[in-house]
Amino acid sequence: MPMPNVSPVHDRQRRAVLPHVPMRPLWLCRVCAADWPCQPARLLLLMEYRRDRVALSVYLAGILFDATADLTRLNPQPEPSPAELFERFVAWTARHDTGRREAAADSLEETRPGGRR
Repeated sequence: MPMPNVSPVHDRQRRAVLPHVPMRPLWLCRVCAADWPCQPARLLLLMEYRRDRVALSVYLAGILFDATADLTRLNPQPEPSPAELFERFVAWTARHDTGRREAAADSLEETRPGGRR
């Protein structure tokens, strides 16, 4: 799968920012050595998939499949927790607009007959 999250932003010396892509099979960021997807990678992925959050989740589910195989092979005892891996690779994609959904639900409730005002 291609790793398309390259930042178009340039630093102060006019050099392109390095892409925050995973170093396999360790699944660490090649730039900052944090667990991938690191915060910069997440931001870049959110920007790239801003119009299709479902496609981002599907893409990362495929990445989760590959990462699970790699990390389980590298660390058989104790093997990585499925919940932790899901949280790391996929679950964060749904958090971005949770506050907006709750606010919209509250707003809808207030406008319904018998709702709060």
